[in-house]
Amino acid sequence: METKEFSYQGFTMNGFAMLFFNLLLTVAGIAALVLFITYGNWQYIVACPLLLILSFFIWAGFIMLEPNEARVLTFFGKYRGTFTKTGYYWINPFMSTKKLSLRARNLDAEPIKVNDKTGNPIMIGLVLVWKLKDTYKAMFEIDAQTMAKDNVKADQITTGVAGMMKALEQFVQVQSDAALRQVAGQYAYDDTDDKNDDLTLRGGGNEINQQLEDKLDERLALAGIEVVEARINYLAYAPEIAAVMLRRQQAAAIITAREKIVEGAVSMVKMALDKLSTEGVVELDDDKKAAMVSNLMVVLCGDEGAQPVVNTGTLNH
Repeated sequence: METKEFSYQGFTMNGFAMLFFNLLLTVAGIAALVLFITYGNWQYIVACPLLLILSFFIWAGFIMLEPNEARVLTFFGKYRGTFTKTGYYWINPFMSTKKLSLRARNLDAEPIKVNDKTGNPIMIGLVLVWKLKDTYKAMFEIDAQTMAKDNVKADQITTGVAGMMKALEQFVQVQSDAALRQVAGQYAYDDTDDKNDDLTLRGGGNEINQQLEDKLDERLALAGIEVVEARINYLAYAPEIAAVMLRRQQAAAIITAREKIVEGAVSMVKMALDKLSTEGVVELDDDKKAAMVSNLMVVLCGDEGAQPVVNTGTLNH
């Protein structure tokens, strides 16, 4: 996306050199006042206020930046660039400066209730790592300065970084909720059919997180914010349906287990019949085979252990 941000190209000076020069002006102004009192020469009384006023004027031009900080400079309302040089500098005192942090920030959003694709209410939350990338958009594309008034005192708005970053955090919070609702509404929480291969919130993993990150990038690019990482960190059914869904999951697990048990029992019965027939242990007609199959299936598929019954047969004399 096109950016209007550019580096400040105006006059800058080493802050310590200008500080030394300004101290000399202050000393000179005080010396002029002393000379006027001593000798009464009107030239000294004229020089004194001029030197002191110039000194006070110079004090307004000092700025200091730490690593990963920036100052947006405006000259009577016109954007003149973004100053990002680390250190102590002096610039035109008529420049208005607004300080911003370029450091990475973390948002751990509280879980919100949304409806998934199938209409089930779920609780979903995210964790987001973001940082400011475009200072022009952050200052002038969204109304961050007005939002900052609620966070710091009015006389701190032009220089206080806390209010501006708090306003951006609120913007990120709102847009994150919107993106999370959009992504959650496109997918079901979990598969309702084992044969269904559609992507789900529970099974999507990296794919869902990537889509969430893309949606956040689209929304936050307006404010010049870059998404470093975004992922879902909480996912559960809403309390009102959690118990019902748990029973459904338990039922599905029981059905799956029964299918495995029946599949194994049929295999074992077939193997037993084939073994008896191959080795000629006993000759079984169809009725006896059916009875044997029934008994074996009951034993193998039953939840409780079978009680053996010994049949001694009939003795003929």
